Amino acid sequence: MSDSLFNRLGGEAAVDAAVDIFYRKVLADDRINAFFADVDMDKQAAKQKAFLTMAFGGPNSYTGEDMRKGHAHLVARGLNDSHFDAVVENLGSTLKELGISDELIGEVAAIAETTRNDVLGR
Repeated sequence: MSDSLFNRLGGEAAVDAAVDIFYRKVLADDRINAFFADVDMDKQAAKQKAFLTMAFGGPNSYTGEDMRKGHAHLVARGLNDSHFDAVVENLGSTLKELGISDELIGEVAAIAETTRNDVLGR
């Protein structure tokens, strides 16, 4: 597992830092922050850290719902491609801020893209 994306990004400490910065950006982004208005952000951050750790090839402790089911209530509120793009943009800028290489950011974006249709209920 030493060459997993999780390890190449910097492991647990890097994922933790990225998620914390990422949600600060998301909550400040008027394109998408309304989707988080009634969300317990501590729980959300913990779920996101577990999900990204799993998605990036780290130890799997993710127990959340699948992407389609977990986002269905947001799709019903109008979640669409522009919102998904805003999330990916915020994730990319977070990783850039943390000094992650463009190559690794591209790998992260590619993984995020594999979830688009499920997140958007298609």
